[in-house]
Amino acid sequence: MNRLIIITGISGSGKSTALNVLEDLGFFCIDNLPLVFIEKLTELADQAAGKFNRIGLVIDIREGDQLADFPAIHARLKEMKHSVEVIFLDASDESLLRRYSETRRLHPLAPQGTVAEGIALERQKLEPLRQLADNIIDTSALSIHQLKEIIRDQIVGPSNDTELTLTIQSFGFKNGVPLTSDMVLDVRFLPNPYYDPAMRNLTGEDANVSQFVLGKPETQRFMEMLLVMLKELLPQYKKEGRRYFTVSIGCTGGKHRSVAIARHIHDALKSMPGNERTRVILKHRDIGGRAG
Repeated sequence: MNRLIIITGISGSGKSTALNVLEDLGFFCIDNLPLVFIEKLTELADQAAGKFNRIGLVIDIREGDQLADFPAIHARLKEMKHSVEVIFLDASDESLLRRYSETRRLHPLAPQGTVAEGIALERQKLEPLRQLADNIIDTSALSIHQLKEIIRDQIVGPSNDTELTLTIQSFGFKNGVPLTSDMVLDVRFLPNPYYDPAMRNLTGEDANVSQFVLGKPETQRFMEMLLVMLKELLPQYKKEGRRYFTVSIGCTGGKHRSVAIARHIHDALKSMPGNERTRVILKHRDIGGRAG
């Protein structure tokens, strides 16, 4: 078996959508497979002469008490040299409560209680799986289309010769820090173009704003230090087997300073010598007041 992707996460975060993407891309997919069958499934896949070399599974709270066995099963699969990736889908409590209200579904852990109580208990029970995740995706502000794009591009899309997928993401602190962040940088110390009426309704992708932000001496020193740090750190993360890494750059609203700097860092890393086997992605979460 060449690849086993396990989709897990909080109920209502989009696991079914993620599994559908894997199925569309040619994965053999099973929803809610009992944990005791996973190792036997991989054994049978190995005997099938390449017919089932890519498998996608959903493992979640429906497993009940068997969830406690997952870390040991995950470790054994790794010891057997299987390519195992765990994708954990998460979302804010606010967005989950809204989704349950819209669909009028019962939370699996709170058939008689409140949805909020069910979500809290589920987070507690799924924490061991979250700790094992190779990639955590926050779906709070994502549409179904956006989630499908992320799954396709970041999880399934990279070619076999890509060692690391690096996402440079701008965001606004007033909307919360992205849960997918591996590194968070605060650029609110820089002069804010928002206070110039001519630039208030523009973004960091516009030339006037970009020149204002990037032209400051303090910005240039910050970017020089950041690029040096990333150049040193990324090979170390690759060495440890990381396949995905997200650097989130935040300002107040996520439309001016963070956008300009994220764009500059993204472009610099893509053209950096020796970085050819790193796939660099640029995302602006709050550039339009929504996930992007």
